[in-house]
Amino acid sequence: MVSRKFGAITKRILAAIVMIPIALEALYLGSPFIEALAIVVGGLLAWEWATMLSKAETTSYYVTAYMISLAISVWSTDLALPMIAIVTFFTWFIANEEKHRKLLTLGVPYISVGIGALVWMYLLFDPSEGSFDPRYNYSFMMVMWFFLIVWSMDIGGLVVGCNLRGPKLAPTISPNKTWSGLMGGILLAVSVSIIFMYICVEVMGMPFYDFSKFRYISFSYKALNIHQEWTVNSQLFYAVCAAVIAVLAQIGDLVESAIKRLVGVKDSSKLIPGHGGVFDRVDGLIFAAPFVYMFFMYLL
Repeated sequence: MVSRKFGAITKRILAAIVMIPIALEALYLGSPFIEALAIVVGGLLAWEWATMLSKAETTSYYVTAYMISLAISVWSTDLALPMIAIVTFFTWFIANEEKHRKLLTLGVPYISVGIGALVWMYLLFDPSEGSFDPRYNYSFMMVMWFFLIVWSMDIGGLVVGCNLRGPKLAPTISPNKTWSGLMGGILLAVSVSIIFMYICVEVMGMPFYDFSKFRYISFSYKALNIHQEWTVNSQLFYAVCAAVIAVLAQIGDLVESAIKRLVGVKDSSKLIPGHGGVFDRVDGLIFAAPFVYMFFMYLL
């Protein structure tokens, strides 16, 4: 039993050693490598989604639909939403006789927006647009920060949850998830965010946002005449964001677990040794990415 667990962990480590440098290198190099990586990952995800949910003879139809919508989302953001709507309607139409018609249709916006948001987020922080100091690669640093937060949630949840156990988080969806794992993942994500932002701000001297809309965090309770106010700096702001992202990533993990439980499969595929499929690895990323993009795009 111990040797089997050790073998599984070894496979996961070796797979991560291969995958993580590729992802970080693409992020560092930027366009067109980041878009190419998104297409490859999205293509594998499209294949897994269609294979899990459709009949064997119709799988290619849905993979094609997903890839068309994904390609438009990645390469032409102006056409993304109209194209996603059109392909979603088309997929609903051709999936008329499929058992999992709703999930097959959901695959269009889920994959296109989830993967697309990672690229949109990268482009949002591009210094060439004039909003950031051109001396620094903000696109790389911000998306890497996002990746590290989601990965920290996974690692913290796994380590703390396996050791402390305790009450189940969602026993009917994912019996192995615990509240202690959730708390451990959030704490590690917040800690990693604080360290990362300290390095960016204090060591590298990167100037970040003015936080004009989030300059203070305050708490008031008139009945006891209590009022407390904290000044927001980069570390505190991103630590709070990290906690929210960690929760979103956990929700994305539970959504994937619910889909797999409904279909009756353990892993989305066997593509990645020790990890299962692509969907098993990017579920938290693609669920949280649209929320993070919208926050930085429209609220900050």
